[in-house]
Amino acid sequence: MTTTALKEPVRETSPGAARGTRRRTGRIRRISLPYLLLLPALLLELLVHLVPMVIGVVMSFKELTQFYIRDWGTAPWNGLGNYRVSVDFDAPVGRALLHSFGVTVGFTLLSVGLCWLIGTAAAVFMQDTFRGRGLLRALFLVPYALPVYTAVITWVFMFQHDNGLVNHVLHDQLHLTDERSFWLIGDNSFYALLTVSVWKGWPFAFLIVTAGLQNIPRELYEAASLDGAGMWQQIRRITLPSLRPVNQVLVLVLFLWTFNDFNTPYVLFGKSAPEAADLISVHIYQSSFVTWNFGTGSAMSVLLLLFLLVVTGGYLLFTSRGRRAADV
Repeated sequence: MTTTALKEPVRETSPGAARGTRRRTGRIRRISLPYLLLLPALLLELLVHLVPMVIGVVMSFKELTQFYIRDWGTAPWNGLGNYRVSVDFDAPVGRALLHSFGVTVGFTLLSVGLCWLIGTAAAVFMQDTFRGRGLLRALFLVPYALPVYTAVITWVFMFQHDNGLVNHVLHDQLHLTDERSFWLIGDNSFYALLTVSVWKGWPFAFLIVTAGLQNIPRELYEAASLDGAGMWQQIRRITLPSLRPVNQVLVLVLFLWTFNDFNTPYVLFGKSAPEAADLISVHIYQSSFVTWNFGTGSAMSVLLLLFLLVVTGGYLLFTSRGRRAADV
């Protein structure tokens, strides 16, 4: 009796199938290469930002004071207690946080509005060709290029009561004030902080608006001029509508930078800012590192993060709807 062994048929790979496999492999490598190149940056971002953010959220649920700072993991769990203390506006902590929030909102609106207005006006003015335009552009960008600490410390000396440049010009030369003003304490501290913030921020608005103006065809202005449109009509009908996408991003970036600004008030006033210039960033710092109540400070930081997320989401939704309505 003989048995016949069944052999599987040998599948031969055609040259076309091999080329297709190689093409798919090459395509996968090309697609995955950008993500592999971004992986180190993503890991660094995770290490620098996301990990401290998660730790801060965990700390906001703990009763973390100076007694547990050496081993914060042993701090007792406090649940939502820190959040209740922060939003209890009838208590001193909540009232102080609400006051700081109001000061920050008013400061941010004024600073962003003035930065946008001055930056846009300067960018429109610099569109015309004239002698020395390049030098003037470079001078406009000096406040933005200077390191924050160098610029703010310079303003600290200028705001000095006895020998500061501001009082020397306003009181001694122009005689606009009856006596020398205290700019770094009292109610005047708000105006000093606003001045420094606008001085630092408007060159960024100038830079972004200048870049946006390069995309507007000059033929539009020439046609409008032939139709008898003046400068203000051209700005209203051509410049501002064309800059709407740029301004939407610019205003959002300026808002986030200004609302979260910590370096300017800290260098200008030190650890304890005056009540009139008590921005929420410095207030959270004082709640955490001056009173050593890191649990409450972390809860305030989380509340600030949630507020900025809500405002940013609402702003993007509003602007996207306005953009769709304009396209229709």
